[in-house]
Amino acid sequence: MSIIQPENMDRRHFMRHVAASSAMTIPAFHFLNHLSANAAEVRKNQKACVLVWLGGGPPTIDMWDLKPGSKNGGEFKPISTAGDLQISEHMPKIAKQMDSLSVVRSMSTREADHTRGRYYMHTAYVPNPTVIHPSFGSVVSHSLAPQRKSLEIPSFVSVGGGAGSAGFLGMTHAPFVVDSNGRIRNVDSGGTDKRRLEQRLAMWDVVESGFINSDRGDLPQAHKDVYRKAVNLMTSPQMDAFKVAQEDPKIQEAYGNNNFGRGMLMARRLIEEGVPFIEVNLGGWDLHNDVFNTLSNQRLPTLDQGIAALTQDLKSRGMLDDVVIVCMGEFGRTPRINQNVGRDHWASSWSLMIGGGGLNGGVAVGQTDKDGVGIESQSYLPGDIWATVSKAMGIPLNIVHTSKRGRPMKIANGGTPIEELVG
Repeated sequence: MSIIQPENMDRRHFMRHVAASSAMTIPAFHFLNHLSANAAEVRKNQKACVLVWLGGGPPTIDMWDLKPGSKNGGEFKPISTAGDLQISEHMPKIAKQMDSLSVVRSMSTREADHTRGRYYMHTAYVPNPTVIHPSFGSVVSHSLAPQRKSLEIPSFVSVGGGAGSAGFLGMTHAPFVVDSNGRIRNVDSGGTDKRRLEQRLAMWDVVESGFINSDRGDLPQAHKDVYRKAVNLMTSPQMDAFKVAQEDPKIQEAYGNNNFGRGMLMARRLIEEGVPFIEVNLGGWDLHNDVFNTLSNQRLPTLDQGIAALTQDLKSRGMLDDVVIVCMGEFGRTPRINQNVGRDHWASSWSLMIGGGGLNGGVAVGQTDKDGVGIESQSYLPGDIWATVSKAMGIPLNIVHTSKRGRPMKIANGGTPIEELVG
């Protein structure tokens, strides 16, 4: 049996453990038809974050920071909101919730490549060949999961796509990736009965414990912990949170009958079970061509319905002050409209949305010039966003992690909470 470094024990390795025990569909186990009894207590005192990831780089100049009258302004008009700012006319449902949400309009990041930008926005660190930094969902999992003794399912869930790596924090805090119907990615759901499962686990326990006791260090224990986490996925009634189809049909309709809507509804259900970080993916934002038709007919209506429904749902349940919502991609897109009626990659001046979690709502932080090219206020980095989230979630900003090479790594890369949001 080989020793596996935790930071290299990727999701496929974890899924092999799950598949080996025929996870997810086990007829002998009967899950509850409702969320567990501790959901009400979770709503009272446990913080969470929902990251809405817009993969491809959204044209935020057409969403959150419109420039009417500018040559770069495009085809859309700004509309007033419930807050003290305007947003795109194609997000009218979000506009009604903007008293609880805010926009940071002066993001200035230096990574305009998809892979590097995604890494930077998820970790607050630029890619480095000598270290794999943890996605911030893994940081939250590492900080809060040990305090949630009743949580049996993963503490970092990604719906609809990958969400980076746990890096040096170890596989226990890696994103658990499911589709919008709650199915684990790339797992064969073959059935088995409870007795056979228990026999497999008993045999595996003898082999693995013997390996650990052979004085080979701490890494085999991490391997065993991952396997035990996989077993919890099969046996815990909390897995019912992934079953969005059990939700009231009217609520499902409010979120939208699409993958993104189901993912957002799943996020609320997972929060009620105590999961501290959920990422919901909505791709299709790499709009080098036909940007306005794609936004108005496809991307923005879907985004509008899902975010507005989650915000309103959390608010009506008394949960919004405990849940931070962040909506962003890896960068923005060029103020200039190209010859294909599209916008290209742009990291110099762009926007993201953030709200809930007790943060100040209804405000626009930062300012770009009349053409959306330059920033006329303080600019912000990914670390500042995650420092703001940390502050809202009660995660101390003086935490310093240590990489496998012994290098100190500040939480959020030493970012500073945004005063207009946390003050």
